[in-house]
Order: sequence, then structure tokens, then C-alpha cells
Amino acid sequence: MRRYAKPIVVADDLGLLRGQTTGVVTLPRHLDWSGAADYNLDSSGRIVDLYRTVLIEATNADDLHAFLDQMVLTRLWPSIWLPPELRRAWEQRFPELRRAASEVSAA
Repeated sequence: MRRYAKPIVVADDLGLLRGQTTGVVTLPRHLDWSGAADYNLDSSGRIVDLYRTVLIEATNADDLHAFLDQMVLTRLWPSIWLPPELRRAWEQRFPELRRAASEVSAA
């Protein structure tokens, strides 16, 4: 089994996640070096891409606070693919995310 090699960064409090929720966001190079760092948050596919990218590539909690929003994260959580270790760390800190995911799978 392959282990997740990146350091895992988890927010201290979901209430601190107050990122932009509409319009276009451009991620800094340390989060997205792909050359396609502009994300239109009004596009359902691109917002999921932005959240996945920030969750995986965040180097500190400030990255999370700047680009994620609590309500959007909770809504998108069940549909964001994440490495299992990263998902587990977030769900251990915030059981409400695990509940949101289980409610969607039960529906």
C-alpha cells in the first residue's frame, strides 16, 4: 500500500474557512503550478477542482483559510476525491464532514 507522502494540513476550525465563493480565483504557484490556476467558482466542476487542489497542496492553515469556505466545503465534501489519509484526517477533526458524506451515500 502506498502512503501519502505530503504533510497533511487540516484547519483548526471550519469557521475560519471564509474564502471566495463566486467569481474567478487564481491560486498561487505553490498551490497550483499546472498553468491552469484560474478557477471559475460558478462552474461546478472547477470549484471541485479548486477545493481538491487546495486540500491536497496546502502548506499551512492560511492556504485553507484564504481559499476554502466552510459552507461550500461541507456541501462539496462527499464529491471531492482525496487521498484516504487526508480525508481521514479531516473527518477525524471534523466529524460533521463524515456525517455529510454518509448522508449523501445513504440517500
